Amino acid sequence: MYASGFCPSETDPATGNVTYMSCPDAWGAFLGTCMVCSFLPIILSFVPPKVLKKVFPPIVTGVTVMMIGVHLVTSGMGQWGGGNGPCKANPKTGLFVNCPNNNAPRAAPWGDAQWIGLGFLVFSSIMVVEFFGSPFMKNAQVVIGLVIGLIVAVACGYTTSESVDAAPVVTFLWTRTYKLGIYPPAIIPLLITYTLAMVESIGDITASCEVSQLSVEGREFESRLQGGILADGIAGMLAPLFMNSPMSCYAQNNGIISLTRCANTMAGYMCCLFLVLMGVFSKFGALFLMVPDAVLGGMTTFLFSSVVVSGIRILSFLPWTRRERFIVAAALTLGAGTSVVPGVFTHMFHYTGTNAFILSLINSANIVLDTGFALAAIVACLLNGLLPANPPMAAEPIIDRHGPIPSDREIKEMNIEAQSIHESMLNGKTHH
Repeated sequence: MYASGFCPSETDPATGNVTYMSCPDAWGAFLGTCMVCSFLPIILSFVPPKVLKKVFPPIVTGVTVMMIGVHLVTSGMGQWGGGNGPCKANPKTGLFVNCPNNNAPRAAPWGDAQWIGLGFLVFSSIMVVEFFGSPFMKNAQVVIGLVIGLIVAVACGYTTSESVDAAPVVTFLWTRTYKLGIYPPAIIPLLITYTLAMVESIGDITASCEVSQLSVEGREFESRLQGGILADGIAGMLAPLFMNSPMSCYAQNNGIISLTRCANTMAGYMCCLFLVLMGVFSKFGALFLMVPDAVLGGMTTFLFSSVVVSGIRILSFLPWTRRERFIVAAALTLGAGTSVVPGVFTHMFHYTGTNAFILSLINSANIVLDTGFALAAIVACLLNGLLPANPPMAAEPIIDRHGPIPSDREIKEMNIEAQSIHESMLNGKTHH
């Protein structure tokens, strides 16, 4: 926005140094553009369910859910190591040599043993509760692990009350307003972002149904998909009116559902109530800012891994012919590769001009190429639509994995029969 002149800047003629001035209108323009682009998911939510099912079958949603989990695991491990901020790069000088910064209590470099130990304390607490806890404790094992980690962090001096002291007692909407507008170069990147958010929502809704022991196919499931996409679009339209940026689905909640075995919608309503209270009474919400990143990482990494498991379970219901194997492998090639080595594709495009349209296209491409689950979803969608379906005889036999395991004698008899069939075929005979 500074390069295009939308925001003011001053250049010192003597030194050539550029000073970027305050630009509150930039935030208003961003919010207004988000509000306009939010009509894309609203419109797509009215697409017939048959079309959605054809474009996003279980092979696509399963890969997407699994890659969302992989993407989140990388974020969780970053927190476990000390945080995902500038300190993660382990700079040798500056404010962020230690995590979260040099001024924090008990600050240490990213990946230091004390951060790993804090996160492992939370993770091991969850394991202990799973082994020895009562059914009620097992349902609350994530909260128990977080509380144990927080108690140790407070006792060892890893936290301060600065965030609580700085937060106002009560706040509400529109305490500060901005002039809404539209920034044309941001339209294409935001449309791409909303499309990716919609793909993520479809994966999250599928995972929520799976962990809630609901069907991931059929008319009722398709209705849930449409409702979820519509809700995302409406939320994206209302958030800018509240002077806030739009939000996407929180995939981590699927891990909470799978671990607590609580899929009651009333629990979701109560969570919404708590979020509103934490937003209005800022000091209550600021308490959660006291939790060290390593403590959160030890908990969230475990939750994110359960999202990966949900994706694997969705894929487990596929017939797993050669076609399915090829699609999943191709999607994971790019999706998992980008998640494991972030930024590998973002240096392909080089443009030094000032054309806003070209810059927006490059930014959009970089957003897609740097998002592993988006790449995996796109590849899976394309291959699923382009590759011909297998003929009936090409499908691999379905194995009863729940049946009895054959004995050594039965295996030997099957091998003898298979050898007999093979010899008959070589001799040109027909085996009956």
